[in-house]
Amino acid sequence: KIEKPKSIKCGTFGATSLQQRYLATGDFGGNLNIWNLEAPEIPVYSVKGHKEIINSIDGVGGLGIGEGAPEIVTGSRDGTVKVWDPRQKETPVANMEPVQGESKRDCWTVAFGNAYNQEERVVCAGYDNGDIKLFDLKTMSLRWETNIKNGVCSVEFDRKDVNMNKLVATSLEGKFHVFDMRTQHPTKGFASVSEKAQKSTIWQVRPLPQNRDIFMTSGGAGSLHLWKYEYPAQRSKKDSEGAEMGVAGSVSLLQNVTLSTQPISSLDWSPDKKGLCVCGAFDQTVRVLIVTKLNKV
Repeated sequence: KIEKPKSIKCGTFGATSLQQRYLATGDFGGNLNIWNLEAPEIPVYSVKGHKEIINSIDGVGGLGIGEGAPEIVTGSRDGTVKVWDPRQKETPVANMEPVQGESKRDCWTVAFGNAYNQEERVVCAGYDNGDIKLFDLKTMSLRWETNIKNGVCSVEFDRKDVNMNKLVATSLEGKFHVFDMRTQHPTKGFASVSEKAQKSTIWQVRPLPQNRDIFMTSGGAGSLHLWKYEYPAQRSKKDSEGAEMGVAGSVSLLQNVTLSTQPISSLDWSPDKKGLCVCGAFDQTVRVLIVTKLNKV
């Protein structure tokens, strides 16, 4: 148990190896810190990354999945999304901020994806006004954007370390959207299917590491929902002008359970033990669960 003066909002082990076990955290003061849990008194890396609270953090380069540098991405209430390399002090390697004249939106969630070789990598960010933006770190440009008309609570690629395949985004009003990221149409972007899962906020989504077509959502009513994505017969088709466009699949509910009267705000699967997961809720309880029969779906 370690206590620090500033409240911590988010954390990830994603930028370091299992042997190293460095934890990167974002706090309410806008600071990004990396801690060696064997000697947690002083951070091994520290930077005042943002002017306001860091809402979300992600890493992929250190996990033995996902190629590329051990970078960390942070999203903040100040409207910016920044990518950090702990080997480079003080300045981010990428800074995605509102262009001049554009109002800054509170960034609630960030996720790495497309990290299948040393060159390719994208960052997806979700904002309080429903904006979803996909930044290509290879070309340092905005690759795609859309709006789901509702605050985006969580975005997650079905796997971070493969060619972009699917992206799930969850929203403030109980809806989630699954985007097929294989085919990007020049004007229409990515095909998607949406599902009204429940009446309350969907705080988080997590794909099952051992089967990327199954994912769990955690809700504001204290419930967990387990979903399966079914691909269409053909994932792409040509439009009237001959351009390739994606075809969305469908989602079905496999199981749901209510665990708490309070929102379940965080959730994670075990990468080793299929079906083992852990969740944290506003009732200050951490619950460890097992989902069975996953090999039969």
